[in-house]
Amino acid sequence: MSEPQPSAPTSNAKTILFMVLLSFVCALILSVLASVLAKPKEIAKDLDRSKEMMIAAKILDYHGYFLLSSHGKYIPAKYTKDGILVPGSPNDIPTRDQLIDVYKKRLIPFLVTDQGDVTTFEKAKINPDDYLSDYRKTGYYKQPFKLIYKILANPQEGKPADESQIEGYVIPVNGFGLWDAIYGYLAIKPDGDTIIGISWYDQKETPGLGANIAEEPWQSLFPNKLIFQESPDGQTNFKTAPLGITVVKGKVAEVLGNSPKAKSAVDGMAGATLTGNGVTDAYKDVLGPYRPFLIKLHQEHEKNKKP
Repeated sequence: MSEPQPSAPTSNAKTILFMVLLSFVCALILSVLASVLAKPKEIAKDLDRSKEMMIAAKILDYHGYFLLSSHGKYIPAKYTKDGILVPGSPNDIPTRDQLIDVYKKRLIPFLVTDQGDVTTFEKAKINPDDYLSDYRKTGYYKQPFKLIYKILANPQEGKPADESQIEGYVIPVNGFGLWDAIYGYLAIKPDGDTIIGISWYDQKETPGLGANIAEEPWQSLFPNKLIFQESPDGQTNFKTAPLGITVVKGKVAEVLGNSPKAKSAVDGMAGATLTGNGVTDAYKDVLGPYRPFLIKLHQEHEKNKKP
């Protein structure tokens, strides 16, 4: 008499059921983890953007310590209290709370119109949190009210940050590199023309090539460059001059020599011509809509220079 054979259909059904249940449980766990980690992840991104803005504004060094402007140079600084910085050393690395405190006291967001007039979020009846979130990817420069930040001077002990003591401005910049969108900051002096510094906080360019836009050696080429291109006679027509910074293919000294154009150009990156073109286009596209505001800055700066 033959022995009864096991039921294959029943065994397969149990296996399939087990796999379905396991997949469901795994998906549920991943969903819960994603939800739990979403807020900390966004907080980390906000902190990173804040640090990159401070790097562009020369408030924070690439190596993580604060900077203080002293006699035309930037020296290492350390945090004391209430956002105040004093001379320090490269070993004085700030805490997360100290970074946030300095950022909030020194970088103040506001809005400018298409005509270059200054206004506040409150006067424009715009919710700052919604505005910053809604247009981060598409670009603030495309909006009727464009985002910009004041760089306030280092506060003095016993006194609140003085919004009339402005060391410069930061403009958010975005465009497209070789592979994807790129996002960064451009800091300019109160003259509305001279670059303080730049940074790129989000990019997916090729490591060792286009990704060099996020590295200190290349970014160090930008300070003191001019965003308004001078004419061949060395003069600047702020109403019509090309606006932006050109990333040349090769070295500026070899391509442009000592011509006025060289003052608004930086060396390209070997093997990353398309990324360089994307950076050039990003500065041109973003700065154009800010031209009326930048012209007013320059006019005010020139007026204040007169005795």
